Amino acid sequence: MKKHRIRIYRSKRHLWITLLTVIAPFVYLLLFSQIAHIASAQLFADLLVSCWRLLVAYILAVILGWLMAVCFYHGKRAIVMLPFFDVLQSFPTFAALPIAVYFWGQTNFTTIVFLVLTVIWPIFFSILSSMKLIKHDWEEAVEIAGLRGWDYLRLFLFPLSIPGLITGSIVGLGEGWEALVATEMIVGMQTGLGQFFQSNATSTGVTVFGILGFLILIFVINKLLWIPLLDWSHHTMEE
Repeated sequence: MKKHRIRIYRSKRHLWITLLTVIAPFVYLLLFSQIAHIASAQLFADLLVSCWRLLVAYILAVILGWLMAVCFYHGKRAIVMLPFFDVLQSFPTFAALPIAVYFWGQTNFTTIVFLVLTVIWPIFFSILSSMKLIKHDWEEAVEIAGLRGWDYLRLFLFPLSIPGLITGSIVGLGEGWEALVATEMIVGMQTGLGQFFQSNATSTGVTVFGILGFLILIFVINKLLWIPLLDWSHHTMEE
C-alpha cells in the first residue's frame, strides 16, 4: 500500500511566502532599531532573553500540567483536587509577585516561576478535558492489550492528550506573552522586553512600534507553529 504523505509546502509560492513570514519580524525589528536609534544588538538580546524565559516556563508548565492531568483526570482524587486547582487558577498571581521578589530577589527564577503559574492552568485544564473524553471501550481495549506503567502513559494517555496540549499551549502562551513584559517590569529585571519598554516609556513612538513588532512576532509564531499543529492534531484524532 502506498503511504500518504502530507506536503507541508504545496508550491514554491507557498514556500517563499513562508520564508518571508519567518524573516518579517526580524526585518521589522532591524528597521525599527535603526529608525528609533536603538542599538539593534541590545534589542535582539532583550528579545532573546525574554523568549528564553518564556520557553523555560512553558516547558516546565507542560511537564507539570501533563503530570497533574494524568494524576487527577478521574477517580476520587479528581473530585477532591479539581475544585482546589480551580481556585488556584483564579488567584491573582501578580498580587504575590512583590512578596516573591522580597524572598527570591530580582532573578530569572522569580520571573520564570510566575510565568509558569500563568501558563500552566490553560494547559492543565485543556489536557484534563482531553483525557475526560476517553471512552470506556478504549480503556477496556487497553486492559486487554495489557498496557501498564510507562507503556500505558506513552502509548495511550500521551497521544490522547496531544489535542488538549496544543490547544492549552496556544491559550497559555497567549497569556504568557501578555504576562511576560509585566512580570519583568515588576520583578525589575535589567534585561528583557520589560526593561526595554520601561526604559522607553517616555517615548510614545518607540513604545507603539515596539508593541507592533511584539505582536508581529507572536502572530508569526502562531501562524507557522501552533495553527498547523492544531490542524494536525484534529486531523489525527479524526483518523
